[in-house]
Amino acid sequence: MPQLLSQITKIIPLTDIEIAQFQKQLKQHRRFDEIPIKLRLSEDEVAKFSENQYRFPGVIIKARLMRHYPYGSKLTHVLGYVGRINTQELNQIDLTNYSASNYIGKLGIEKYYEDELHGTVGYEQAENDASGQPVRVMSHSKPIPGENLYLTIDLKLQLAAEEALQGHRGAIVVIQPRTGQVLAMVSEPDYDPNVFVTGISSQDFKTLQDATDKPLYNRALRGQYPFASTIKPFIALQALNTGTISPSEKIYDPGWFQLKNSEHIFHDFKRHGHGNVDLLRAIMVSCDTYFYTLAYELGIQRIDDILSQFGFGQQTGIDLEDELPGVVSSPAWKRRVKGQSWYQGDTINSGIGQGYMQTTPLQLATAVSTIANHGQRIIPYLLYGEHIPGKSWNPQPPNLQNKVELKDPHYWEIVIQGMQHVVESEEGTAYRRFGSPASYTAAGKTGTAQVYSKIERHSEDGHDPQENLPENLRDHSLFIAFAPVNNPQIAIAVIVENSREAVSIARKILDYYLVGPPAPAPILTPSTDATKINTDTKIKTKAETHPSEEEDTDDLN
Repeated sequence: MPQLLSQITKIIPLTDIEIAQFQKQLKQHRRFDEIPIKLRLSEDEVAKFSENQYRFPGVIIKARLMRHYPYGSKLTHVLGYVGRINTQELNQIDLTNYSASNYIGKLGIEKYYEDELHGTVGYEQAENDASGQPVRVMSHSKPIPGENLYLTIDLKLQLAAEEALQGHRGAIVVIQPRTGQVLAMVSEPDYDPNVFVTGISSQDFKTLQDATDKPLYNRALRGQYPFASTIKPFIALQALNTGTISPSEKIYDPGWFQLKNSEHIFHDFKRHGHGNVDLLRAIMVSCDTYFYTLAYELGIQRIDDILSQFGFGQQTGIDLEDELPGVVSSPAWKRRVKGQSWYQGDTINSGIGQGYMQTTPLQLATAVSTIANHGQRIIPYLLYGEHIPGKSWNPQPPNLQNKVELKDPHYWEIVIQGMQHVVESEEGTAYRRFGSPASYTAAGKTGTAQVYSKIERHSEDGHDPQENLPENLRDHSLFIAFAPVNNPQIAIAVIVENSREAVSIARKILDYYLVGPPAPAPILTPSTDATKINTDTKIKTKAETHPSEEEDTDDLN
């Protein structure tokens, strides 16, 4: 074998990586399996080897279909990728069914729906003569092609969301509330899945794995962040439902909260407080003191109860593997995980989404969809439907879960009204970054997750203390929203690490979906009048292709 490889290299150059990959697979496969030596041969390489084919018995050139992702990194955290079958996978799969394939789904849709996409291999049992020539076919089994899968992803919206988040670390999840269909799922930064198809080198994989920005990490599915103030609508619903507070009841906010017999001060983000605050205004201005008080009066068990009803602390059930469940902390959880007792201060922190509470962008998008649906929970999903070649089309129906029931359905309207003020009232925490009034109504909630606590959150002179910190120590920004308010078509969760851009990014995506793509910038024509605008310019768009395709390549086996 070493001599054979050496001779081949004189005709078709083989890299050390290609030789190492071949030798590795040689140990993994059965004696008579075909093993690729070099993939994607050029026409010149095919011609050169064909001329010398007689010198290499047992070595052949073979055309095969190979997965290609035309959108590259733009859909990688949804689609995942296929790669060469490794030793562990060889022990788990039906070797007969993979006898004609060297590839298997590794992540994302490619992995979750591997069985549906792969199909079933066909075979033929033949009687051969002494020279190896077939004499007769004894039995035959036709192959069953894999299914054609169609996703819920709105490609144009996905690309718009990718563009809106570009240059930041974070995640976006967009859901259609009435169906649970995931319209867009973005995690930034990302990577090109095509490099994994033919086999990535150990060095290149280590570079991706060790990158500071963690491009391999699916933040939408596995990123666990503090709720921050996005937790407040859920706390408000529980407070109303349990009779802990009425909508009109006011709580005085001096800028801080203090437990009895304790010296510790829990500060409101506004140093001198908001004065007397009712529930609607507390949501609108995100009054910490108001929700410190609610958390104290509710207690951690009732907080846990409402969060669990909305699906926090558990997997959403989306059709992707490796989803993390987040954390709904409790005295039992802290004792089990931290080996520590629970304190009242832990409950107070939980009331504003700090402390041990953690959630994922997918959970937040699913939960705000539930608010938009007035309590109807739906499992988010990516498979729009499947088509078996030559057979029927099977659409994927929504999968309803237990509804979040409130004693008075009007409580939904109260909390949603407060969330609408967050976006549309001048005092609302999202108003300034959301920008000019939209042509649609929207309800939302902002959040700021602390990364570095030893700094004043706000200063009286209007200067942002965050600007003095290194970028990796700045706060994360969160935003959940749905629109239009009375007929929700879209629900969104945005988390941007070390940046305050979550609201403005969400606005771009909401506008794109509900209003349409922004008009192209005017093009100045070369003329003596530099301000003259060419109004006849037309934009030509490239025809869309399927997000995952296969291309024909020549491989040396």
